Amino acid sequence: MREIAEAILRILGQGRRGALATVVRTSGSTPQRPGAKLLIEPDGRILGTVGGGAIEEEVLGALRRCLSEGRPQALIRDLGRDLGMCCGGRMEIFIEPIEAPPRLILMGAGHVAKATAAVARSIGFEVLVVDAREALNTEARFPGCERVLVEPAFAVEHVQPRAEDWLLIVTYDHGLDEEALSAFLRRPHHYLGMIGSRRKVFRILQRIHAQGGLPSLDRVYAPVGLDIGAVSPEEIALSIGAELVALRRGHPGAHLRAVEHPALRELLEGSRSVESIAELERSPRPEPIEPPPNPPMTPNPPMTPSPPRASAPDPERPGAE
Repeated sequence: MREIAEAILRILGQGRRGALATVVRTSGSTPQRPGAKLLIEPDGRILGTVGGGAIEEEVLGALRRCLSEGRPQALIRDLGRDLGMCCGGRMEIFIEPIEAPPRLILMGAGHVAKATAAVARSIGFEVLVVDAREALNTEARFPGCERVLVEPAFAVEHVQPRAEDWLLIVTYDHGLDEEALSAFLRRPHHYLGMIGSRRKVFRILQRIHAQGGLPSLDRVYAPVGLDIGAVSPEEIALSIGAELVALRRGHPGAHLRAVEHPALRELLEGSRSVESIAELERSPRPEPIEPPPNPPMTPNPPMTPSPPRASAPDPERPGAE
């Protein structure tokens, strides 16, 4: 039991995901009693037992699914009738993911960042704020958040992004947004969002492309948020929080995301001008579609893109968060 407890603490400390099976109820003759545990670590290592044989193989299969999908499950088996085990009793086993709260790395410390940090913490995220401005990146403005006083573009080594991390760029300047996106685009991430209009997003991606090509945009959500008509910093924070929830829960959402829009490819190929992007801001918004299920916890697995959406305006001023 101590070995399992230490492994759980290690998994949580690393910000990774494991899966734990616990025998919660038995009747008749069974190979283990309530309280027996079986843990599978992120690297596949197995600790403990729920009895061996066919029941353990059944539980291991469920644990691997839980490790991949992050969803709990109650497993009830009649050992004789269902699995052909001679002991013949009945076992109820609860299978659950073991994982730390997801980490949101928030680049920017202005009005939108402040509101978004509060929303993100209220829905279960640990928040790390990256901004070099000492007057804004304070404990008073971001209570309960970890803070790093450095420009987002130079924060990679400070924050060490992991494949499980959610990254959000909401700085006060287009140039800083571009530098941050360029710095983190090729780093591990589960999600990478950036605030702005479609035109701003496309301009930035065009420049990054011209500097050496673009990596996969499968996990890039720009413009960020769900399409709820948000305008104020608090409304934009709500839009962003709703997107985070929708993606975590695998629920349909009308994403503003436009990185898969055909116009971006045309722009990168040189057959469309940046000036023509303005007309896209007035284009009809399609209905939301079902998002894909949560992916396995492996470095940057592919995510099926959502449809293009019209963007919310940049708040406060052009290029502002």
